[in-house]
Order: sequence, then structure tokens, then C-alpha cells
Amino acid sequence: MMIKIGSFFFRYRNTLFPLVFTLLFFEGTWPMFDNHLVEMWEIVVGTIIALSGQTLRALTIGLAYIKRGGKKKKVYAKTLVQEGIFAHCRNPLYLGNLLILLGVGIAGNSLLFVLFGIPFLIFAYLAIISAEENYLGKKFGQEFEDYCRRVNRIIPNFSGIGNTMKGMEFKWNRLVVKEYATPFVWVTGLTFLIMKDTYLDRGYEASKYTLWSMSLFILVVTCAFFVAWYLKINKFLRSK
Repeated sequence: MMIKIGSFFFRYRNTLFPLVFTLLFFEGTWPMFDNHLVEMWEIVVGTIIALSGQTLRALTIGLAYIKRGGKKKKVYAKTLVQEGIFAHCRNPLYLGNLLILLGVGIAGNSLLFVLFGIPFLIFAYLAIISAEENYLGKKFGQEFEDYCRRVNRIIPNFSGIGNTMKGMEFKWNRLVVKEYATPFVWVTGLTFLIMKDTYLDRGYEASKYTLWSMSLFILVVTCAFFVAWYLKINKFLRSK
């Protein structure tokens, strides 16, 4: 059952997952906390968690990117990648996603997202992982079984991470080409949420300098996104 559900979520993940984020914009009606100091700490803690997830994704992609993005909207893998961060966790990209989602949910102060969005996304990712690992087990057989015995599915074991980092070349070009959209989406989304909360809590006159500063920040992030997109589309940067 989980495999079928995972295959469904994998096929429609680019549509379903963004819809869950609409729950974040109900914060004004159902906030987790209605205290300015607590909300500030939520932003700090949530941002740190999201950045830890983004860092994990960056390390994973920069060291040994896994081409498991699907083929014709189905689970697909050309090779069984076991190097880099995949030597410490079988699903570091999904773990990074979950940390980003958790961080944004906390920082966004949305009770609906924390109670319903995050559990749904955790279930969806676990189902997708089940579908992927079922495919990998069939395709790679004993090699995948040995890999599963050595490496945890979700919880990383960072023992020997220093040797992993030293023994591999970090591909900055690949990181930019493959990952530029992810931080753009969650950073701009989170910034808009913070701007919304600031405006609703303090009004325009009391918060206009903060709002304009955040608007400038979004402009800079957007420019960086389009620069990365331009470099990718014109093949100035290559992903290998």
C-alpha cells in the first residue's frame, strides 16, 4: 500500500506539495502563538532549522548528486549512488526537504501547517522513500541490501564525515545549476510571510523601514535566482 501511495505522491509531488504551503497563509486566523517575543524566537529557530536542511542538501548535491528525479514521472535510478553524504544517510535530500519544511512551518507561525501540513509531508516523503527503495531493491538486488545494512534510511550517521569531505571534490557549478531554485522558493516565501506578519502586527507606518528592507532583500535574492538561471540556460555553468 505504501509503495502505491508513494508512487502517486512521486508522480504528483510538484503539484501536491506546493498546495500544502497555502496553509501557511492562514497564520492570521490560526497562529501557533500570539505573542510578539515568541513569534520572534519562532522565526529565529525556524530559520536555523531550514538553513540546516538547505546546508544538508547543498553538501549532498555538491559532493555526489543522485539522479533519481524520475523518468516519465516514475521512480528511476541509473546507478546506486553510495558516495558523499549518501554514505551517511540513504535519503539526505528528502531529509533536507523535511528540515526546510519544518523550519518554514515554525517560522511561519501557522498552526494549520504544523498540525496538518508537516505530518502530511512527512507521511508523503516516507511513502515516496518506500516506493523508491522498492524500485532500487528490485534493480540493484544484493548491492542495495548491503547498502541498507550499512547506512540508515533517514537519521544520518556522520561518523567519518571529515574523511568523506576530504576524499571528494565539491562541485560548486553543479550545486548552483541543480539547487538555485530551492533556496529561492523557501527564502522568498518565508520572507513574504514575515513581511505579512510584520504588517498585520504593527501596521505600515510602524514597520515601513523593515518592510522596505525585506523587499530589497527579496529583490537581491530574485536577481541572484535569474543570474543562476541565465548561467544555466546558456550553459556557462554545467552540472557535471
